[in-house]
This record gives sequence, structure tokens and C-alpha cells, in this order.
Amino acid sequence: MTALAGALYVLMPGPAFLALFSLAATQGRGAGVRFVSGHLVGDLFWGTLAFAAIIGVNQLGPTLFDLLGIVCGLYLCWLGVKALTSEGSAGGPIGAGRPLITGVLFGLTNPKAYPVSVAMYTALTASYATSLAWSDAPVLMAAAFIGFIAADIILVWAAGLAPVRRVFLRHGTLITRLVGVMFIAFGAKSLWDAGRAMHSRA
Repeated sequence: MTALAGALYVLMPGPAFLALFSLAATQGRGAGVRFVSGHLVGDLFWGTLAFAAIIGVNQLGPTLFDLLGIVCGLYLCWLGVKALTSEGSAGGPIGAGRPLITGVLFGLTNPKAYPVSVAMYTALTASYATSLAWSDAPVLMAAAFIGFIAADIILVWAAGLAPVRRVFLRHGTLITRLVGVMFIAFGAKSLWDAGRAMHSRA
């Protein structure tokens, strides 16, 4: 279930999803591979933080993660509004010059990463989340890593398909705006959850 959660987390449309498909549409699968390889650094970082929230919330205290959820939620809403008002990609695909470095930066600064990863892992591991301990973390991260790799392979393969590249190039602005709606929904959910949690402890 943890591997599945890791795969679904990567497959969930978001900023990196858009960047990868835009990059692959113009640069091909090779650039896409370099991008997701860099992004894997961020996936591992946020996955580790998500497991820390799930396993160690009682030891670390929930306030830290609630505050992080609020920050990420606000940023998600901002990105969503920005995507909805986008006028297209006249400036060229993100990361065309340095896909690997761009992937690393995208992965580490991805605002959807924390709220989505926590929600995904919690939803799919809820049946045994209460019995998890810190000693389980390495095995969980190894399973999530397998899910990350499997999902990256699927995404790069799909992004490089000729029909997908044509559709994305032709309807890129519409796709960006639809994902913007998703950003706002995720952001609002993150803000609601964090606010409700903090209010219940007040």
C-alpha cells in the first residue's frame, strides 16, 4: 500500500506533472528522464517528512505540520489562481536548458508535495498507521521509492507519446487552467484541515 501511495502521489497532476509534459512535448523523453530524476530528490524529501508526520506526530507535536500545511495550502491557492489566469507558454517549457537541476529545484519547492503526500499515505495506510514506529520508516521509504520509480517510468513513457505531445502543445493553456482548479481545491482542503486541527486544540 505504501508503494501504491508513492506511485499515486507522483501520478497526481501538479506543477511537476505540467512541467514534465510541457518539457517532453518539445524536448522529448530524454529531457523528461533527466527532469524526473532530479525531481526524485524532492519526492524522497517530502515523503520522509510525510512519514514523520504520520509516525511521529505524537512525538514531534502536530503544530509544526499544521503550520506547514497552511503555508503549502496558501501557496497552492496562489499557484491555482496564477494557472487559471495563464495566457499560455510563450516563454518556452520550464527546464528546457537544465532539466536535471530544474527537476531537483521543482521537487524540493513543490508546494503540493506535503499536503498531498500526507493525505495519500494516510488514506492508503490508515488501517495500520496507528501501529507504525520509527523503526518502520526505512522500509516504508524503500516501498515508496519503488512506487516513485514505477510512476516516473509511466509518466515519461506517456509524456513522450506522439498523440500526447500533440494534444499538450495544442491545448496546453486549457490543461494548465484545469490543473489550476485542482491546485485551489487541494489548497483549500489543506487550509481547512490545518485550521480545523488547530481550532480543536485551542
